[in-house]
Amino acid sequence: MTIQTGLARVAIEGSKFLEGRRIGLLCNPTAVDGELTHAIELLTRRVDFKVTALFGPEHGVRGDAQDMISVDTAHDARSGLPVHSLYGATEASLTPTPAMLDDVDVIVYDVQDVGSRYYTFVWTMVLAMRACAKAGKAFCVLDRPNPIGGTHVEGGAITPGFESFVGLVSCPNRHGMTAGEIAAWRRGVEKLDLDIAIITMRGWQRDMYFEHTGLPWVMPSPNMPTVDTALVYPGMCLVEGTELSEGRGTTRPFELAGAPHLDGERLAKDLDAMKLPGVRFRPVVYTPTFHKHAAKPCGGVQLHVTSSETFRPYLTGVAFLKACHDQAPDQFRWRERAYEFVDKIPAIDLLAGTDAVRQGIEAGASLDELAARWPRDEGAFAEEREPFLLYT
Repeated sequence: MTIQTGLARVAIEGSKFLEGRRIGLLCNPTAVDGELTHAIELLTRRVDFKVTALFGPEHGVRGDAQDMISVDTAHDARSGLPVHSLYGATEASLTPTPAMLDDVDVIVYDVQDVGSRYYTFVWTMVLAMRACAKAGKAFCVLDRPNPIGGTHVEGGAITPGFESFVGLVSCPNRHGMTAGEIAAWRRGVEKLDLDIAIITMRGWQRDMYFEHTGLPWVMPSPNMPTVDTALVYPGMCLVEGTELSEGRGTTRPFELAGAPHLDGERLAKDLDAMKLPGVRFRPVVYTPTFHKHAAKPCGGVQLHVTSSETFRPYLTGVAFLKACHDQAPDQFRWRERAYEFVDKIPAIDLLAGTDAVRQGIEAGASLDELAARWPRDEGAFAEEREPFLLYT
């Protein structure tokens, strides 16, 4: 069975909500139907819709920019439509300006998320929702699956003061929601005065992973090549907060991780000894072609998920950082450079939403001690999100 996305429904059925309104389409390469036809083509071919502008999140409308690279595109070469970048050189660039909204009546959001708080696309959506509410514009979400399922919630809340573009508001690192559900949640919690429509999917259920949907996987960003990447990302993205390599510059980013100074054999044994559920670790040596430690052989591991149901990606990511630190504490380094427009708070603290993970690893805390606060936060968030869930 192939589930029907919000885009597929609108392309076939049309939408009274969108008819007669000038549409600004916030999209990237993932905005395709089951036949891989892009939303730009699907919406512009309908005589009852009028697409007047495109809005691009991080990596751009066509997805060609690497991570944390400013995107500045004036027009889309294929469609000729004007493009407004929502990922420029400053934090202010993340929010649509009133001028960008002059020629649109409604922003339509269609981007495939990966189910992890760090992934910036849903926060671009929330910032656009706030801008539309302020400007008196409408908003529409064409919903898509959470590729790593909608039942599991994992990770801690964000400590006040640690919010950022990798966590605009507090939620666990693995939130288990679709973009449409996040839109409903934020509109409700923030009490946004916003004319909104969420075009839900047909056929998606919370326990579905992407491979159950029948849909084609299109890379949401250059370093999210497969669904396997998305599954490990809620934990292994933490490596971005260090000077370890997260596998960028290889064909398996986030599944491969390590550094030139690490002993992969020892790292794999140490991680296997932690008896982490649903995953095994294979010692490797890999050489990134770009990004951190480019052209240098890195000792490390490859994650092999043996059970997507029992696998706990965030716990695994924290365990990986602890094992790397404990093997060579004198050579382990946290990232000190600015990260997602923030230079006063360490990147790892933004990713974890707290300084407790960093300080705990440095102090030699056990994995159980590092994870002690998560069940409370996970339970609280599960209750908070419940009224806004659109699928059972």
